[in-house]
This record gives sequence, structure tokens and C-alpha cells, in this order.
Amino acid sequence: PIDATELLAECRAVLRKRPPRSQRHFVDLRASAAGSHRPIRVMQWNILAQALGEGKDNFVQCPMEALKWEERKCLILEEILAYKPDILCLQEVDHYFDTFEPLLSRLGYQCTFFPKPWSPCLDVEQNNGPDGCALFFLKDRFELVNSANIRLTAMKLKTNQVAIAQTLKCCETGRLFCIAVTHLKARTGWERFRSAQGCDLLQNLKNITQGAKIPLIICGDFNAEPTEEVYREFSNSSLNLNSAYKLLSPDGQSEPPYTTWKIRPSGECRHTLDYIWYSQHALNVNSALGLLTEEQIGPNRLPSFNYPSDHLSLVCDFSFNQDPDRLL
Repeated sequence: PIDATELLAECRAVLRKRPPRSQRHFVDLRASAAGSHRPIRVMQWNILAQALGEGKDNFVQCPMEALKWEERKCLILEEILAYKPDILCLQEVDHYFDTFEPLLSRLGYQCTFFPKPWSPCLDVEQNNGPDGCALFFLKDRFELVNSANIRLTAMKLKTNQVAIAQTLKCCETGRLFCIAVTHLKARTGWERFRSAQGCDLLQNLKNITQGAKIPLIICGDFNAEPTEEVYREFSNSSLNLNSAYKLLSPDGQSEPPYTTWKIRPSGECRHTLDYIWYSQHALNVNSALGLLTEEQIGPNRLPSFNYPSDHLSLVCDFSFNQDPDRLL
């Protein structure tokens, strides 16, 4: 085992010449007094595959020096260690075996990785293997009941996108819940394809959760704005899902204005693509981490010397509803 405080100190020593991390604050969303049990902190983050950041993504305002892995990995770890998630869901992980699995397993996490069948990272010279989704949970808080690696289909064809779904038992409450992580197909023009992938994932999750008998949390980079069909499918699913980050808006009905913000040769891209969905009949969102402001992000956008990815991390604290039999 390693001590999280010591690892954080090591990361900060490596980053001493970079500007400090921007501070973000949790927004309390509890409707009533907190229950007696510790909340479950879930973190969702597309961390930006190293091979893509350096070799394919063309972040025209980001200096190559800011993307050096030895420092960028410390920025990623610093963000994770700062928020201490009980469950961590990552996309675009291409340094799983040499960085995340060895370090996070020693911090007490059980680790699972599912690479894309044909990762674009493999097209980049001196790559570190395929990227994929990774799921980590603290072994002292949860027990693994069931795990499924899902290769998503669209129009009955197997696709290059994947998901991991794990049923966990909370050691403190004895309650079961399912946590899933996914990363849907990118780019404009693929909306129907994403919609088909979303339908396939929902069908898989209906089977795993016995039609929502087991509460569900889904983290992902959906590569889809809230106006897309795949977003509506999740909103209107029989699994009774809500998007946690909507709760930060004044009326609780609007997604944040952005979860990714970058500048490519084609221009500035500011989109809401990342979500944490949850079973609203069984789970409460106690708090959510506020996003970086435009001023904190800075004029050159993301990634940068003080933020390692083009996507912002999302972090929520969940608690179980006190009435386990209530379904609506």
C-alpha cells in the first residue's frame, strides 16, 4: 500500500514549475438532512489518451510541453487524489498497465480495464497500447458481486465502443447498486450510431439491474449534446434515470453550458458531452462539484499547463434513499 498524501506530495513536487490547480467547490444539493451513512463519491472523467493528445487531437493553443506524460500524469493523479472518489470512471485510458492500475491498486482500489477493439491510439508512433474505459472502486467500501465487459452494438453490428458494468455491494449498508462506464462514438454525423449504441447499453443495463430493481449509476463521455436522440433515450428510459449535473442549474432542468472546451484547427469547440446518470427513485445526489469557469479555463482553453485534459472531471456524492422499497 502507498499513502495518498505522500503520492500527492510527489505529484506536486513534479509540478512545482506549473501554475497551481484551479479551485473548484462542491455545491450542496440535499433536499433534507443527510442520512447516517457516508455518501458514495463518484468521479467521471475523460482524461485524454496520451497518444491522441500528442499525436492526433491538434490542440493548436496548447504547447506540446504541457502534454509531456511525466508531468501530465501527475496533473491527472493530483485531480483524482484531491477529490478522493470511492468510485472512479475514466475514458481514454492508454496508460492503464504502467500508471493507473499499479498506483490505484496500491491506494486500495479494485481496477478493471476494457480497451477499444481498434483504438485510434495504435495509429500513433510510439503509442502505449490501446485506449479504453477503466473502472476503479475502493475495496474497503464495496464488494464486487458481478462484472460485465460490454462491446456495444449498433444496428446489430459490433462497434469499436465499449462499456464496463459492475454490480457492487456497499459494505456499510448492504445495499446493491450497479456502476457503469462508457464512451460513445465521437464526431458530427454519427448521431444515429450513438443513439443505437445508447439503446444497446440501456438494454444491457436493464438485464443487469433486473429492470431497475438494482439502483444504477452510469458515467460516460457520450459525445452527444443534450439535444441529441441518445440523451433523450437515457432521459426517457424505463430505468428512471436523471442526469446529476442538471441539478446545478437554477431550475434543475438544464445541463451545464460545457464539459469540454478546446481549440482545434477548425476553431473553438465548447460542448456538453459528459454525464453522470443515476436512478432517481433509489438514489439522492447530495452534492456535485462545480465546473471550472471560463476565466479559470483561460483564453487558450483545454488542455493546458494547469489542466491535463480537454474534458472536465465530474464528481457527485450519492446516498441511498431511506425507503428501499419505494420505486417511484
